Amino acid sequence: MSTHPQTKRHLVIAAVMASMAMVAIEATIVSTAMPQIVTQLGGLRLYSWVFSSFLLAQTAMTVVFGKLADLYGRKPTVLVGIVIFLIGSLGAGFAWSMPAMIVFRLIQGIGAGAIQPVTLTIVGDLYPARERGKIQGYLASVWAISAVIGPMAGGLLIRDLSWSWIFWINVPIGILAAFGFIKYLHEEKRHQRPSIDIMGAVLFTIAIGALMMALTDAGSENDTRALFEFALCVVCAALFVWHERRVPEPMISFKLWSHRPIAACNAATVLSGMALMGLTTFLPMYVQGVLHQSPVVAGLALTMVMLGWPSGATFTARSFHRLGLRRTMIGGSFFLPLGAIAFALLQPDGSPVLAGVGSLVMGLGMGIVSVSSLILIQEIVQPLERGSATASNLFSRNLGSTLGAAIFGAVLNFGLSHYKGMAITSDQLRSLLDATPNAAQAAISSNDMVRAALHHSLHLTFLSIFVICVGAVLSVMMVPHIKLGGQPRETSAAAHLTEM
Repeated sequence: MSTHPQTKRHLVIAAVMASMAMVAIEATIVSTAMPQIVTQLGGLRLYSWVFSSFLLAQTAMTVVFGKLADLYGRKPTVLVGIVIFLIGSLGAGFAWSMPAMIVFRLIQGIGAGAIQPVTLTIVGDLYPARERGKIQGYLASVWAISAVIGPMAGGLLIRDLSWSWIFWINVPIGILAAFGFIKYLHEEKRHQRPSIDIMGAVLFTIAIGALMMALTDAGSENDTRALFEFALCVVCAALFVWHERRVPEPMISFKLWSHRPIAACNAATVLSGMALMGLTTFLPMYVQGVLHQSPVVAGLALTMVMLGWPSGATFTARSFHRLGLRRTMIGGSFFLPLGAIAFALLQPDGSPVLAGVGSLVMGLGMGIVSVSSLILIQEIVQPLERGSATASNLFSRNLGSTLGAAIFGAVLNFGLSHYKGMAITSDQLRSLLDATPNAAQAAISSNDMVRAALHHSLHLTFLSIFVICVGAVLSVMMVPHIKLGGQPRETSAAAHLTEM
């Protein structure tokens, strides 16, 4: 596809960035409008499902659409994803109730599950490994910018228009992106008649959806439902494995997923995704509740990870061909535990600057590891496997985020319920977090015990993040020496591995 005379790479990349911007900004802009949405639609008990439905669908469908991109081509698959995403966006803007909003957010998630893996696969097709790192740096910047402007844009849209526009704003962006793909992306025609593993896709989707729901419900008052969801996941996963070993065109190639470089990279991606979720979820809580800083300061401390990520990606793009991809990955992975140490050293009388520095360092590590992993995975597989391989890496990241939310949430709850033989209630915690810095100082005597318990619990959480980051380093070190560029791009994933 990269040698097709009519394909204009820079315009296709513009379409890739536009389509990825839709998905990226939707992850942050919706949270700004949720108070207004709940006020108008009601259904406060369903609040979290507005976010969970999107993530469930996106994670479950990432691997499915990655396989479809290999079977039918990148262009038709990404266009279908954009159409589905825009249908969900239009419907969400017109939502008449909270259940309707959840359904349309689920549709958005299905579209996002197509857009993310296929656009990254397009980049892998269009650019050789030496150039691809630079493009991945541009794409990382899209996520960083979206994380910063999303809440701001949401606030402006709500103030001047209505919350519906946070969804409808996707329509012109999506149309422009689709036009770019239609006009400037040209693929070689596929003459074979592919067979779709529909049963495998259904079983996989149910298994992953049940797993994520069980992780969400675990530790809450829905323990019985969580057990049922875990059981459903196990049954569907077993049926899925049995089915995939019998069909000629499986939805997931176990040979591909178990190939050592891919398995090691995906394991590191799962662990770094867990660490990132722990950081984004609990660092603002520490800065506000323990350090008594404003939400603005907490946001700035967390935003540093979004500055470090594209910086790490850019460094990788400029240096991996000189240093070697494996050396770059291993060196970059050490930034993860190094940044996590900063959070473990935080004290109630400390400065939020330390938290910001830790975020920046972890962001550097995540940028280096994520881009290096993606380049390596895309480069060692056949072109007809690249969509599935790319999707496996994105799926690993999403799964890591879900696992991180569940595991680190459990660590926090354990710390709060076992601090010096007393349990901190949610009302006490809410009172501490809702207080402004001045009010918190005035009420410091009454909140002293709660603050100490929160520090203790978050310290345990940050130590857990450090352990996870060490695991990510060990996973990266399991990646064998691979000579990229020394073998044809058509080489299979089982190709001979040589010293880099």
